[in-house]
Amino acid sequence: MMISFFKKDKISKLMENFIEAHDIVKRYDGHTALDHVSVDVPRGCIYGLLGPNGAGKTSLIRIINRITMPDEGTVTFGGRPLQADDVTRIGYMPEERGLYKKMKVGDQIVYLARLKGMSKGEAVMAMLEWLDRFGLAEWRDKKLETLSKGMQQKVQFIATVIHRPELLIFDEPFSGFDPVNADRLKVEILRLREQGSTILFSTHNMESVEEICEQITLINHSKAVLQGSVKAIRQQHKQNIIAVHVPDDVAIAPHDELYELLPPPQPASPATHIRLRKGVAIRDAITWLNDNYTLTGFSEVLPSMHEIFVNTVKEN
Repeated sequence: MMISFFKKDKISKLMENFIEAHDIVKRYDGHTALDHVSVDVPRGCIYGLLGPNGAGKTSLIRIINRITMPDEGTVTFGGRPLQADDVTRIGYMPEERGLYKKMKVGDQIVYLARLKGMSKGEAVMAMLEWLDRFGLAEWRDKKLETLSKGMQQKVQFIATVIHRPELLIFDEPFSGFDPVNADRLKVEILRLREQGSTILFSTHNMESVEEICEQITLINHSKAVLQGSVKAIRQQHKQNIIAVHVPDDVAIAPHDELYELLPPPQPASPATHIRLRKGVAIRDAITWLNDNYTLTGFSEVLPSMHEIFVNTVKEN
């Protein structure tokens, strides 16, 4: 069964920015981790923070979560300067998971929930609900070290979201999950967004970016090198490639003036891929092809976020 994670025809209403990080600079012993990076995250948005290892993503996340302070720049939270007590309104799941392995699963979740301001009764009820949701109810009284790595990841996720934070920050949230549980996590992230949370996450999983992110910032060598909506970015980086379908016994020939033939993206691809010559309109090429080959279908091919990520990093 295929799960649809994000309806592309549903354009989210961009409200005021919930998080604004402006001109952030962070240095460590002569190394500049962030060089005047600015990120604006709209309220209720799923925002992807992308970049190769060491680019500065985690440094920015830690500043937003008040784990470290910037050397320069400002961070606003809900329209005002970020303050110490705002951390109770934030849920943060770091890439390096941090749970108490000798502590029982249920006790650990309740303990962490109370640190975020929940009463014991609220924490216990929420803990039971979340354990049931993730199929972990029978592990409530087991020590964390007895759980598999994937199950421990689920407990970490529950501890991050249990207090219903307004801002959720996930650093590589899909690391360690098999495809089935990664899909489950995506469903939960979307559900939390629908309930009003703003979500910021760092990931190398470009497929997940296309499925659930509305906007992204790509950081490379400590600088923000690409920003905007996923839809707009894919449009901006298109290469005038069209997938055309013709009857199985027909082979499309190259055309010096209209298009060039491209190798099939997959050996068994049912479509012929062409790149339009410079200045050629899609309508003109399709009209000519249909007159000469009788097309059964065609579609514009947009680059994947993986392709854009790799090409942008190489260029920078």
